[in-house]
Amino acid sequence: MLEALLRIIALTRKELLAVLKDRRSRMSLLVPAIVQGLVFGYAATYDLNHVPYAVLDQDRSAASRQLLAGLDGSGVFERVADLRSPRDIQSYIDERRVLLVVQIKQDFERKLQQGQGTDVQVIADGRNSNTAATASSYVTAVVGAFNDNWRRDHGLSPQVLTSTDRAWYNPNLETRWNMIPGLIGTLAMIQTLMLTAMSVAREREQGTFDQLLVTPFRPFEIMAGKALPSMLVGITQAAGVFLVAQLWFRIPFAGSIVTLFSGLVMFLLAAIGIGLLLSAVAATMQQAMLFSLLFIMPFSLLSGLTTPVSNMPSVLQYFTAINPLRYAIDIARRVYLEGVGLPLLTHDLWPLALIAAVTLSAASWMFGNRIT
Repeated sequence: MLEALLRIIALTRKELLAVLKDRRSRMSLLVPAIVQGLVFGYAATYDLNHVPYAVLDQDRSAASRQLLAGLDGSGVFERVADLRSPRDIQSYIDERRVLLVVQIKQDFERKLQQGQGTDVQVIADGRNSNTAATASSYVTAVVGAFNDNWRRDHGLSPQVLTSTDRAWYNPNLETRWNMIPGLIGTLAMIQTLMLTAMSVAREREQGTFDQLLVTPFRPFEIMAGKALPSMLVGITQAAGVFLVAQLWFRIPFAGSIVTLFSGLVMFLLAAIGIGLLLSAVAATMQQAMLFSLLFIMPFSLLSGLTTPVSNMPSVLQYFTAINPLRYAIDIARRVYLEGVGLPLLTHDLWPLALIAAVTLSAASWMFGNRIT
Protein backbone atom coordinates (compact mmCIF):
# COMPACT_ATOMS: atom_id res chain seq x y z
CA MET A 1 0.00 0.00 0.00
CA LEU A 2 2.82 2.37 0.90
CA GLU A 3 4.66 1.59 -2.34
CA ALA A 4 1.51 2.29 -4.35
CA LEU A 5 1.07 5.61 -2.54
CA LEU A 6 4.67 6.58 -3.24
CA ARG A 7 4.23 5.75 -6.93
CA ILE A 8 1.08 7.89 -7.09
CA ILE A 9 2.92 10.78 -5.40
CA ALA A 10 5.81 10.46 -7.84
CA LEU A 11 3.50 10.50 -10.85
CA THR A 12 1.55 13.44 -9.39
CA ARG A 13 4.79 15.35 -8.92
CA LYS A 14 5.76 14.61 -12.51
CA GLU A 15 2.39 15.91 -13.79
CA LEU A 16 2.61 19.08 -11.69
CA LEU A 17 6.13 19.77 -12.94
CA ALA A 18 4.95 19.35 -16.52
CA VAL A 19 2.25 21.94 -15.93
CA LEU A 20 4.16 24.38 -13.70
CA LYS A 21 7.62 24.34 -15.27
CA ASP A 22 6.72 27.16 -17.65
CA ARG A 23 5.98 30.60 -16.20
CA ARG A 24 3.19 31.23 -18.72
CA SER A 25 1.59 27.93 -17.76
CA ARG A 26 1.70 28.89 -14.10
CA MET A 27 0.05 32.22 -14.83
CA SER A 28 -2.63 30.56 -16.95
CA LEU A 29 -3.81 28.41 -14.06
CA LEU A 30 -5.04 31.20 -11.79
CA VAL A 31 -5.04 34.52 -13.64
CA PRO A 32 -7.67 33.59 -16.31
CA ALA A 33 -10.11 32.39 -13.63
CA ILE A 34 -9.77 35.67 -11.70
CA VAL A 35 -10.04 37.79 -14.85
CA GLN A 36 -13.08 35.88 -16.09
CA GLY A 37 -14.70 36.20 -12.69
CA LEU A 38 -14.27 39.98 -12.84
CA VAL A 39 -15.51 40.17 -16.44
CA PHE A 40 -18.58 38.06 -15.77
CA GLY A 41 -19.33 40.01 -12.61
CA TYR A 42 -19.56 43.26 -14.56
CA ALA A 43 -20.65 42.16 -18.05
CA ALA A 44 -22.97 39.20 -17.46
CA THR A 45 -25.75 41.09 -15.74
CA TYR A 46 -29.45 41.60 -16.27
CA ASP A 47 -29.51 44.64 -14.00
CA LEU A 48 -30.53 47.92 -15.63
CA ASN A 49 -28.77 51.02 -14.37
CA HIS A 50 -29.44 53.25 -17.36
CA VAL A 51 -32.66 53.31 -19.38
CA PRO A 52 -32.93 55.95 -22.13
CA TYR A 53 -36.56 56.77 -22.84
CA ALA A 54 -38.70 59.27 -24.72
CA VAL A 55 -41.98 60.90 -23.65
CA LEU A 56 -45.11 61.68 -25.61
CA ASP A 57 -47.01 63.82 -23.10
CA GLN A 58 -50.31 64.78 -24.73
CA ASP A 59 -51.79 66.07 -21.48
CA ARG A 60 -48.99 68.41 -20.32
CA SER A 61 -50.61 68.80 -16.91
CA ALA A 62 -49.30 68.97 -13.37
CA ALA A 63 -50.19 65.30 -12.87
CA SER A 64 -48.27 64.16 -15.93
CA ARG A 65 -45.25 66.24 -14.90
CA GLN A 66 -45.38 64.67 -11.44
CA LEU A 67 -45.40 61.19 -12.94
CA LEU A 68 -42.49 61.96 -15.25
CA ALA A 69 -40.57 63.53 -12.36
CA GLY A 70 -40.77 60.16 -10.63
CA LEU A 71 -39.15 58.52 -13.64
CA ASP A 72 -36.49 61.19 -14.07
CA GLY A 73 -35.62 61.18 -10.39
CA SER A 74 -35.30 57.41 -10.07
CA GLY A 75 -31.64 57.40 -11.09
CA VAL A 76 -32.32 54.74 -13.71
CA PHE A 77 -34.31 56.53 -16.43
CA GLU A 78 -32.83 59.22 -18.68
CA ARG A 79 -35.22 61.25 -20.80
CA VAL A 80 -33.60 61.82 -24.17
CA ALA A 81 -36.52 63.30 -26.12
CA ASP A 82 -39.98 64.87 -25.75
CA LEU A 83 -41.99 63.72 -28.74
CA ARG A 84 -44.66 65.80 -30.42
CA SER A 85 -46.48 63.17 -32.46
CA PRO A 86 -47.21 59.42 -32.24
CA ARG A 87 -45.51 59.10 -35.63
CA ASP A 88 -42.15 59.81 -33.96
CA ILE A 89 -42.34 56.73 -31.73
CA GLN A 90 -41.43 54.18 -34.39
CA SER A 91 -38.29 55.96 -35.54
CA TYR A 92 -36.91 56.30 -32.00
CA ILE A 93 -37.50 52.60 -31.30
CA ASP A 94 -36.24 51.38 -34.69
CA GLU A 95 -33.04 53.39 -34.47
CA ARG A 96 -32.40 52.20 -30.88
CA ARG A 97 -32.22 55.76 -29.60
CA VAL A 98 -34.47 54.78 -26.69
CA LEU A 99 -35.36 51.58 -24.91
CA LEU A 100 -38.96 52.60 -24.35
CA VAL A 101 -41.47 55.39 -24.95
CA VAL A 102 -43.98 56.57 -22.33
CA GLN A 103 -47.21 57.97 -23.78
CA ILE A 104 -49.64 59.96 -21.60
CA LYS A 105 -53.12 60.68 -22.97
CA GLN A 106 -54.76 64.10 -23.12
CA ASP A 107 -57.34 63.46 -20.39
CA PHE A 108 -54.86 61.98 -17.92
CA GLU A 109 -55.25 64.55 -15.11
CA ARG A 110 -58.99 65.07 -15.61
CA LYS A 111 -59.75 61.37 -15.16
CA LEU A 112 -57.54 61.19 -12.09
CA GLN A 113 -59.36 64.13 -10.49
CA GLN A 114 -62.68 62.45 -11.20
CA GLY A 115 -61.48 59.24 -9.59
CA GLN A 116 -61.65 57.34 -12.84
CA GLY A 117 -59.10 54.88 -14.13
CA THR A 118 -56.66 55.93 -16.81
CA ASP A 119 -53.79 54.34 -18.67
CA VAL A 120 -50.15 55.14 -19.28
CA GLN A 121 -48.90 53.42 -22.41
CA VAL A 122 -45.37 52.03 -22.37
CA ILE A 123 -43.92 51.00 -25.74
CA ALA A 124 -40.72 48.99 -25.25
CA ASP A 125 -38.08 47.70 -27.64
CA GLY A 126 -38.71 43.96 -27.42
CA ARG A 127 -35.71 42.84 -29.45
CA ASN A 128 -34.08 42.08 -26.10
CA SER A 129 -36.98 40.60 -24.18
CA ASN A 130 -35.21 40.45 -20.79
CA THR A 131 -34.18 44.09 -20.91
CA ALA A 132 -37.61 45.20 -22.10
CA ALA A 133 -39.38 43.26 -19.35
CA THR A 134 -37.08 44.64 -16.66
CA ALA A 135 -37.47 48.23 -17.87
CA SER A 136 -41.25 47.86 -18.05
CA SER A 137 -41.34 46.54 -14.49
CA TYR A 138 -39.39 49.60 -13.35
CA VAL A 139 -41.99 51.85 -15.00
CA THR A 140 -44.77 49.89 -13.32
CA ALA A 141 -43.14 50.43 -9.92
CA VAL A 142 -42.87 54.20 -10.52
CA VAL A 143 -46.49 54.40 -11.71
CA GLY A 144 -47.60 52.48 -8.62
CA ALA A 145 -45.78 54.89 -6.34
CA PHE A 146 -47.31 57.87 -8.19
CA ASN A 147 -50.78 56.35 -7.85
CA ASP A 148 -50.39 55.91 -4.09
CA ASN A 149 -49.11 59.46 -3.62
CA TRP A 150 -51.90 60.93 -5.76
CA ARG A 151 -54.62 59.17 -3.77
CA ARG A 152 -53.12 60.25 -0.48
CA ASP A 153 -52.63 63.89 -1.53
CA HIS A 154 -56.17 64.20 -2.93
CA GLY A 155 -58.00 62.46 -0.12
CA LEU A 156 -59.05 59.47 -2.16
CA SER A 157 -59.47 56.02 -0.66
CA PRO A 158 -56.26 54.02 -0.73
CA GLN A 159 -55.90 50.73 -2.54
CA VAL A 160 -57.65 47.96 -0.61
CA LEU A 161 -54.94 45.40 -1.43
CA THR A 162 -51.23 46.11 -1.72
CA SER A 163 -48.26 43.77 -2.01
CA THR A 164 -44.90 44.11 -0.33
CA ASP A 165 -41.98 42.24 -1.89
CA ARG A 166 -39.05 40.83 0.01
CA ALA A 167 -36.30 38.87 -1.73
CA TRP A 168 -34.50 36.31 0.40
CA TYR A 169 -30.80 35.54 -0.15
CA ASN A 170 -30.44 38.45 -2.62
CA PRO A 171 -32.21 41.50 -1.16
CA ASN A 172 -31.28 43.90 -3.96
CA LEU A 173 -31.86 41.33 -6.73
CA GLU A 174 -28.36 41.87 -8.14
CA THR A 175 -27.46 39.54 -11.00
CA ARG A 176 -23.86 39.09 -9.89
CA TRP A 177 -25.03 37.58 -6.58
CA ASN A 178 -26.48 34.75 -8.66
CA MET A 179 -23.77 34.67 -11.35
CA ILE A 180 -20.48 34.75 -9.41
CA PRO A 181 -21.17 31.78 -7.08
CA GLY A 182 -22.13 29.74 -10.16
CA LEU A 183 -18.79 30.61 -11.75
CA ILE A 184 -16.91 28.94 -8.90
CA GLY A 185 -17.77 25.56 -10.38
CA THR A 186 -17.95 26.60 -14.03
CA LEU A 187 -14.47 28.09 -14.37
CA ALA A 188 -12.93 25.30 -12.31
CA MET A 189 -14.50 22.70 -14.60
CA ILE A 190 -13.17 24.24 -17.82
CA GLN A 191 -9.50 24.08 -16.84
CA THR A 192 -9.83 20.77 -14.98
CA LEU A 193 -11.52 19.00 -17.86
CA MET A 194 -9.01 20.25 -20.42
CA LEU A 195 -5.96 19.47 -18.30
CA THR A 196 -7.17 15.95 -17.55
CA ALA A 197 -8.18 15.25 -21.13
CA MET A 198 -4.79 16.33 -22.47
CA SER A 199 -2.68 14.54 -19.87
CA VAL A 200 -2.40 11.13 -21.57
CA ALA A 201 -2.51 12.68 -25.05
CA ARG A 202 0.54 14.73 -24.11
CA GLU A 203 2.33 11.55 -23.03
CA ARG A 204 1.59 9.95 -26.40
CA GLU A 205 2.81 12.96 -28.39
CA GLN A 206 6.00 13.24 -26.34
CA GLY A 207 6.66 9.51 -26.60
CA THR A 208 6.64 8.96 -22.84
CA PHE A 209 3.42 6.95 -22.71
CA ASP A 210 5.28 3.81 -23.80
CA GLN A 211 7.60 4.29 -20.84
CA LEU A 212 4.58 4.02 -18.52
CA LEU A 213 3.86 0.59 -20.00
CA VAL A 214 7.16 -0.81 -18.68
CA THR A 215 6.92 0.77 -15.24
CA PRO A 216 5.41 -0.99 -12.21
CA PHE A 217 2.45 1.42 -12.26
CA ARG A 218 -0.95 -0.22 -12.16
CA PRO A 219 -3.90 1.29 -14.07
CA PHE A 220 -5.43 2.68 -10.88
CA GLU A 221 -2.14 4.34 -9.92
CA ILE A 222 -1.75 5.94 -13.35
CA MET A 223 -5.30 7.23 -13.18
CA ALA A 224 -4.79 8.63 -9.67
CA GLY A 225 -1.51 10.25 -10.67
CA LYS A 226 -3.24 11.94 -13.60
CA ALA A 227 -6.27 12.98 -11.56
CA LEU A 228 -4.68 14.55 -8.47
CA PRO A 229 -2.88 17.41 -10.27
CA SER A 230 -6.07 18.38 -12.08
CA MET A 231 -7.93 18.23 -8.77
CA LEU A 232 -5.43 20.63 -7.18
CA VAL A 233 -5.68 22.99 -10.15
CA GLY A 234 -9.49 22.96 -10.00
CA ILE A 235 -9.54 23.68 -6.27
CA THR A 236 -7.05 26.52 -6.77
CA GLN A 237 -9.16 28.10 -9.48
CA ALA A 238 -12.35 27.71 -7.43
CA ALA A 239 -10.58 29.41 -4.52
CA GLY A 240 -9.55 32.27 -6.84
CA VAL A 241 -13.13 32.90 -7.97
CA PHE A 242 -14.30 32.62 -4.36
CA LEU A 243 -11.83 35.33 -3.34
CA VAL A 244 -13.04 37.55 -6.19
CA ALA A 245 -16.60 37.21 -4.90
CA GLN A 246 -15.53 37.93 -1.33
CA LEU A 247 -12.88 40.62 -1.67
CA TRP A 248 -13.87 42.43 -4.86
CA PHE A 249 -17.63 42.17 -5.23
CA ARG A 250 -18.26 41.86 -1.47
CA ILE A 251 -20.98 39.22 -1.88
CA PRO A 252 -21.81 37.98 1.64
CA PHE A 253 -20.93 34.33 2.23
CA ALA A 254 -23.62 32.67 4.34
CA GLY A 255 -22.35 29.10 4.44
CA SER A 256 -19.33 27.05 5.44
CA ILE A 257 -16.12 26.96 3.42
CA VAL A 258 -15.66 23.30 4.36
CA THR A 259 -19.13 22.46 3.03
CA LEU A 260 -18.56 24.42 -0.18
CA PHE A 261 -15.24 22.82 -1.05
CA SER A 262 -16.41 19.36 0.01
CA GLY A 263 -19.12 19.61 -2.61
CA LEU A 264 -16.64 20.98 -5.15
CA VAL A 265 -14.26 18.07 -4.54
CA MET A 266 -17.05 15.62 -5.38
CA PHE A 267 -17.84 17.65 -8.51
CA LEU A 268 -14.20 17.74 -9.59
CA LEU A 269 -14.00 13.95 -9.23
CA ALA A 270 -16.88 13.65 -11.69
CA ALA A 271 -15.29 16.18 -14.07
CA ILE A 272 -11.93 14.42 -13.85
CA GLY A 273 -13.59 11.09 -14.63
CA ILE A 274 -15.02 12.56 -17.83
CA GLY A 275 -11.65 14.11 -18.65
CA LEU A 276 -9.84 10.79 -18.17
CA LEU A 277 -12.32 9.09 -20.47
CA LEU A 278 -11.62 11.68 -23.15
CA SER A 279 -7.90 11.34 -22.50
CA ALA A 280 -8.04 7.59 -23.00
CA VAL A 281 -9.88 7.98 -26.31
CA ALA A 282 -7.92 10.91 -27.82
CA ALA A 283 -4.73 10.11 -29.69
CA THR A 284 -3.32 13.65 -29.82
CA MET A 285 -3.52 16.81 -27.72
CA GLN A 286 -5.49 18.49 -30.51
CA GLN A 287 -8.12 15.77 -30.39
CA ALA A 288 -8.24 15.98 -26.59
CA MET A 289 -8.79 19.73 -26.73
CA LEU A 290 -11.52 19.41 -29.37
CA PHE A 291 -13.28 16.70 -27.35
CA SER A 292 -13.09 18.90 -24.25
CA LEU A 293 -14.59 21.90 -26.04
CA LEU A 294 -17.30 19.62 -27.42
CA PHE A 295 -18.36 18.81 -23.85
CA ILE A 296 -17.73 22.18 -22.18
CA MET A 297 -20.25 24.18 -24.21
CA PRO A 298 -23.27 21.84 -23.70
CA PHE A 299 -22.35 21.42 -20.04
CA SER A 300 -22.33 25.20 -19.57
CA LEU A 301 -25.58 25.81 -21.48
CA LEU A 302 -27.42 23.02 -19.65
CA SER A 303 -26.06 23.82 -16.19
CA GLY A 304 -28.50 26.50 -15.05
CA LEU A 305 -25.78 29.15 -14.92
CA THR A 306 -27.71 31.70 -16.98
CA THR A 307 -31.20 30.17 -17.25
CA PRO A 308 -32.98 27.95 -14.70
CA VAL A 309 -33.07 24.26 -15.54
CA SER A 310 -36.81 24.26 -14.75
CA ASN A 311 -37.40 26.65 -17.68
CA MET A 312 -35.81 24.28 -20.20
CA PRO A 313 -37.85 21.82 -22.30
CA SER A 314 -38.54 18.50 -20.56
CA VAL A 315 -36.26 16.57 -22.93
CA LEU A 316 -33.30 18.81 -22.13
CA GLN A 317 -34.02 18.57 -18.41
CA TYR A 318 -33.44 14.82 -18.65
CA PHE A 319 -30.06 15.45 -20.31
CA THR A 320 -29.03 17.78 -17.49
CA ALA A 321 -29.22 14.83 -15.10
CA ILE A 322 -25.85 13.59 -16.43
CA ASN A 323 -24.28 17.05 -16.35
CA PRO A 324 -22.06 17.38 -13.24
CA LEU A 325 -21.89 21.16 -13.62
CA ARG A 326 -25.63 21.42 -12.94
CA TYR A 327 -25.15 19.99 -9.45
CA ALA A 328 -21.98 21.99 -8.78
CA ILE A 329 -23.72 25.28 -9.52
CA ASP A 330 -26.64 24.36 -7.30
CA ILE A 331 -24.23 23.44 -4.47
CA ALA A 332 -22.23 26.66 -4.84
CA ARG A 333 -25.28 28.91 -4.88
CA ARG A 334 -27.07 27.20 -2.02
CA VAL A 335 -24.01 27.12 0.23
CA TYR A 336 -22.88 30.63 -0.68
CA LEU A 337 -26.23 32.43 -0.53
CA GLU A 338 -28.45 30.23 1.62
CA GLY A 339 -25.86 28.80 4.01
CA VAL A 340 -27.14 25.21 3.78
CA GLY A 341 -25.18 22.27 5.18
CA LEU A 342 -24.23 18.92 3.70
CA PRO A 343 -27.45 17.11 4.77
CA LEU A 344 -29.51 19.43 2.55
CA LEU A 345 -27.17 18.85 -0.41
CA THR A 346 -27.74 15.11 -0.64
CA HIS A 347 -29.84 15.39 -3.81
CA ASP A 348 -26.84 17.06 -5.51
CA LEU A 349 -24.06 14.96 -4.00
CA TRP A 350 -25.32 11.46 -4.81
CA PRO A 351 -25.64 12.13 -8.59
CA LEU A 352 -22.09 13.53 -8.57
CA ALA A 353 -20.87 10.45 -6.70
CA LEU A 354 -22.62 8.21 -9.24
CA ILE A 355 -21.18 10.10 -12.23
CA ALA A 356 -17.70 9.98 -10.67
CA ALA A 357 -17.97 6.25 -9.94
CA VAL A 358 -19.09 5.41 -13.48
CA THR A 359 -16.60 7.62 -15.33
CA LEU A 360 -13.60 6.79 -13.14
CA SER A 361 -14.35 3.06 -13.36
CA ALA A 362 -14.69 3.28 -17.14
CA ALA A 363 -11.47 5.28 -17.40
CA SER A 364 -9.64 2.76 -15.20
CA TRP A 365 -10.88 -0.10 -17.39
CA MET A 366 -9.75 1.68 -20.56
CA PHE A 367 -6.33 2.41 -19.06
CA GLY A 368 -6.05 -1.26 -18.10
CA ASN A 369 -6.78 -2.34 -21.67
CA ARG A 370 -4.25 0.16 -23.03
CA ILE A 371 -1.50 -0.98 -20.71
CA THR A 372 -2.13 -4.68 -21.04
